[in-house]
Amino acid sequence: MRSPVALRIVVVAGFLFLYAPILSLVIYSFNESRLVTVWSGFSLKWYGELLSDPQIIGAAWISLKVAFLSASIATVLGTLAALVLVRGGRGRAVLGGLVTAPLVMPEVIIGLSLLLLFVAMEGLIGWPGGRGLLTIVIAHATFGAAFATVVIEARMVTLDRAVEDAAQDLGAGPLRVFFDVTLPALAPALVSAWLLAFTLSLDDVVIASFVAGPGSSTLPMVIFSKVRLGVSPEVNALATLVIVLVSCLVLIAAWVSARQRVPEA
Repeated sequence: MRSPVALRIVVVAGFLFLYAPILSLVIYSFNESRLVTVWSGFSLKWYGELLSDPQIIGAAWISLKVAFLSASIATVLGTLAALVLVRGGRGRAVLGGLVTAPLVMPEVIIGLSLLLLFVAMEGLIGWPGGRGLLTIVIAHATFGAAFATVVIEARMVTLDRAVEDAAQDLGAGPLRVFFDVTLPALAPALVSAWLLAFTLSLDDVVIASFVAGPGSSTLPMVIFSKVRLGVSPEVNALATLVIVLVSCLVLIAAWVSARQRVPEA
């Protein structure tokens, strides 16, 4: 019989291993000293300097736009792909392999292949005109759709088809059933898939480095260039704000999921 005390110790140790570095980063973002490992008093000045840094603010705005657009596109594509994988006919195995390929493929390969694709397309049809915001959105939506498909497919498999059949028996057409019955039932999965794609896009630096152009550096690219010269308190403050943003999105997703489960109870 396993000891409950030992299990609690293991759980606490696991959480400390995962979240202690994040907690220390948040604490030192309020450090008055420029030395990130020496505490010299509480201060908010690094947040003020962060908000007055045009390079970081511009990169953050680009990352948020890219993440929002790519996550939305990835969710739509993931929903359509999941619908075909769960309820489609022949060719589902081929589509499943194509969808899951980006999940196991190194990001360097994805970034390089997309770069070559964009260069070839520009030479053949003149689009896209160079690398920039559009190419980053397309690249992030491409690999984000694979993750969104997995999340939405897992939820779609568990849906009760009898409800949709009943709606069709009452006179609703296929589109009406999809938008009024299927999509509301998929709401928690859609929110989770969007958040996952948003987080992956906001975090990516490898693929964006291949497909970004002048004036379209994302926030991770700027942070990576700064960290190479040494960690500054501004980076800690920026990371803290990102943690707060992601935590709020996760809480929203949890709230949507909780509301979705209420009628079933």
